Formats: sequence, C-alpha cells, structure tokens
Amino acid sequence: MLFRVRIPSPPLDAFVESIWLYENAPRPYALERILPTGSPNLIVNLKEDRVRRYEPEANYRCDSTSGAVLVGAQSRYSVIDTAEQEHVMGVAFKPGGTRPFMRVPAHEVCDADVPLDVLWHRPLARTLRERLLEAPGADAKLDTMEQVLLEAWRPQEHHRSVTYALQMFGRRPLLTSVTAVTDATGLSPKRFIERFKFEVGMTPKRYCRVLRFQRAIARAHAGGRVDWVQLALDCGFSDQAHLIHEFRAFSGLTPTAYLAARTESRNHVKFLQDVDSGA
Repeated sequence: MLFRVRIPSPPLDAFVESIWLYENAPRPYALERILPTGSPNLIVNLKEDRVRRYEPEANYRCDSTSGAVLVGAQSRYSVIDTAEQEHVMGVAFKPGGTRPFMRVPAHEVCDADVPLDVLWHRPLARTLRERLLEAPGADAKLDTMEQVLLEAWRPQEHHRSVTYALQMFGRRPLLTSVTAVTDATGLSPKRFIERFKFEVGMTPKRYCRVLRFQRAIARAHAGGRVDWVQLALDCGFSDQAHLIHEFRAFSGLTPTAYLAARTESRNHVKFLQDVDSGA
C-alpha cells in the first residue's frame, strides 16, 4: 500500500486541508459507505477514467461520471466502488474550501459528484488526469496536483460571518450554539443561513450535526469497549436514543452496526445494506 499526503503551500493551505495519493490492492468487498464530514473533496481515479456512485435514495442505483470529480460537502452517507480506490488522488478541502476554485455556490453541489469539466475551464479539467498519470512518481504527482490548484485559483475570501462561524464551531463545538454565533455576526438569521449555505454547502445547524456525529465516530473508532451512554453525553447528544438517531441519519447504520463494519479509516465502512439493529 502507498499513501502519501501533503499540506500545500500558501495561498492554497488556507482552503485546502491536504493533497493525497493512495494505491492499494483490490478490496475483498465491492462497495463501501463513505460517511459525511461536512467538507468537499476533489477525486481523480487514476485506474480508469470513471467514478461511480451508488445512490441510497434510489435503491442504490449506480450513476457514473468521468474520472475527475468534485464531491461536494456531504450531509449524508454515500456508497462508492472500492475498485476506484486502487489508484486514486484527491484534494481534501477545508469546510467551504472550494470557494477560490469553483464558480458555483457550495450548496448547489452538496451531496453530489460533479465532473470537473462542468466546474472548471474544460482544458484544465480534461487534462488534469492525463497530467497526473504522466507525472513520474508520487512526489511529482503531488506537485502536479498542487500546480493545477494554483492554475484554478481565484483570490477569494470567506464572508467574515462564515469565517467566524467556522472558527467557533471548530474550536468550541460543545459550547457554541448556532443562535449565539448568528447573534455575534450581526446578520439576520435568514441572511446568515443563506451566506453559510452559499460558502459551506449546508445550513449551520446541519453542519454542526455533522461535526457532532464526527466526534462520536472518532471516539467509537478508537477501539476498546464503548460505553454508548457516556459517549453520547461526551459528544453533545441529549441521550443514547439521540445518538442512535443521528447514526442512522448520517451513516444508515446503528452504532453497533458501524463498529461491526468499520475499516481502518473511520469514515469508510464496509457496505452492509439495510442493517438495522439496536445500539
């Protein structure tokens, strides 16, 4: 297995969490659930010029696009083909991090895979995968991806209210309420929600729910015996029933089903359809 990750240089690092390259042997199972993080990703399948997505709300119908896509901020789980993870590159954006690179509001690509040639100038989008394949070695591929991001870059900043909200939600997740943040921005609730959705992709309330779910996933994935009642309270849920409800909403699984199907990556879960058991 090969996994290389890089934090890009300024100015990219203000909006990009990391650039990564992954190569692995075929998985023993065909599909995986991908759990929502609230952040968008750029994915390039280097094995073949195709990305497949299996839609949970349409009886897992398979939709496919070209091999370079923007995966918008996810507010629910998705299902992907594990074969596409055998040789793949990606860009993990920070929340709202597509703003300098994409010419569409973030909420228009939320929970969607959008071909890059719809979002970028077509010559740049259509040559990305070819340039990555021609790059000799892992470091050269990471260099190439960073260069392409610089070519797509347009100077753009978050609205001050969104910057403040993301900082507060990230720094003090258990103590910060959406109402308190809204009041501090000086915007009306409607205007703040519109601005946040435009840049991040979902409402502030939904985003905070995803963050709370991610805290629970991180705790559960760490290993050892899990005290679900204590975990629920520590992560900001009102009780265990609330925790179970949110697990089902965001992963399609109960907490114990998640533990049974987890992989080495906490947000990649072996695909088990229609699992429904108690916590």
